[in-house]
Amino acid sequence: MNVELIIETEKPSGLRQAIYQSVWRWHFYAGIIFAPFLIILAFSGAVYLFKPQIEGNLYKDMMVVRQVGTTPMYPTAIIEKSEIGQPGLKVSSITFPSTKDSSYKMSVNLSGTPTTMYIDPYNGEVLGMLDSDKTFSAFFKKLHSELVVGGTFANRLVELAACWAVILLLTGLYLWWPRNKSSIWGTVLPRLNKPGSRLFWRDLHAVPAFWLSLVLLVIIASGLSWSGIMGEQINKLANSTNTNAPPFAYSFGEKPKSDTVAKDIAEDLPWATENLPVPQSAAGGYVPLGVDDIAGIVNDKNVEKPYTITMPLDETGVFTVSTEHVKPGNDATLHLDQYSGAVLTDVRFADYGIMAKAISYGIAFHEGRLFGLANQLLGLVACIGLILIAISSYVMWRKRKPESRLGAPSKPNNSKVTVGVILIMLVCGAIMPLVGLSILTILLLEWLIIRRVQTLRHWFSV
Repeated sequence: MNVELIIETEKPSGLRQAIYQSVWRWHFYAGIIFAPFLIILAFSGAVYLFKPQIEGNLYKDMMVVRQVGTTPMYPTAIIEKSEIGQPGLKVSSITFPSTKDSSYKMSVNLSGTPTTMYIDPYNGEVLGMLDSDKTFSAFFKKLHSELVVGGTFANRLVELAACWAVILLLTGLYLWWPRNKSSIWGTVLPRLNKPGSRLFWRDLHAVPAFWLSLVLLVIIASGLSWSGIMGEQINKLANSTNTNAPPFAYSFGEKPKSDTVAKDIAEDLPWATENLPVPQSAAGGYVPLGVDDIAGIVNDKNVEKPYTITMPLDETGVFTVSTEHVKPGNDATLHLDQYSGAVLTDVRFADYGIMAKAISYGIAFHEGRLFGLANQLLGLVACIGLILIAISSYVMWRKRKPESRLGAPSKPNNSKVTVGVILIMLVCGAIMPLVGLSILTILLLEWLIIRRVQTLRHWFSV
């Protein structure tokens, strides 16, 4: 998908050739810069797809109880036993599994360290504890979203690479598109009869990119809904068009005027409800309810397990019940008054607007949980394909790169075409702000530095 894409047919001429050269030039430079990041994202994403199976084996002794009992202990008793048995421990949430042989998972603060604890629900014994930031899934999630180093800059770099991947796919499809009568070979099937040749590597680049383009676009677009800038834009669009969760999801009337949103206080939230304002409990000297009471209310509300109950943070806080279910149709987010148990917010998948529903299905597909193992395998093929596309592009580039230059496609002689393609790129940049900023940066660097230094002009073929 990246460094170059040459169509082994008769080359276009005149205006078409100028457009082709200009698009190819942008495709080339974007590939040179972002192919390494896309390989990292594809590798980490491929591994993360199989998180259930991998963690199920790595942590089997913690996640599966040794002997299934008849009746689980009350959650409050389990929490109290855990906090008494581990000085300095404070439980912040408890997750109820959907199967009888699964342990309860609790998120706890253990002397300042966020920790995941697994508890046998039948005897309250601790089956194991893990530093929440050092689990298998935590590492690969951080690699996938923040390149392990963490921080805002790394997260924005990942978002920038993902946005440019969209442009690489679109420009690649333009370059791949047959302009003359073409054989099926090299268009929809690769020519593998000359291993090692440029034609061989060209087909390993172009043909898989064509077949996987739609799947990759869905994966990338759904992933962008989590990103720092595009994610915020998508969320604002969904709210402004009433295609996210509607106002009537709040059972007590008006939408709460709160600076606290659900993702600030709770885990396992569906995307559609992460940014919904959180109501407050009616504090007034009452005795808070226990987790047993809340679990009973939740069961009466037909919330599908597994779900997580997050404890109130203070005297005006609420119990939050959340599940980003394997099947998006079972998603649920509830906020309950900690004193009365009144359901203040109840948002289900049926309450989502059309955009939130589409994104929820996209995220489930992105994570490989929409239709089971087949979804995981399709995602794996897409990830392996993306790595192959990137590597083949690098090989093609090395095969054609001159000794003293970068080997970029030559700039078209038609300045109107160059400007026109730049304007189209800037339209993409208006939709994806980080892309727009990077394009402006590239244009400024070329104008202020590269054009003024002869060695750089020669190297970059400006």
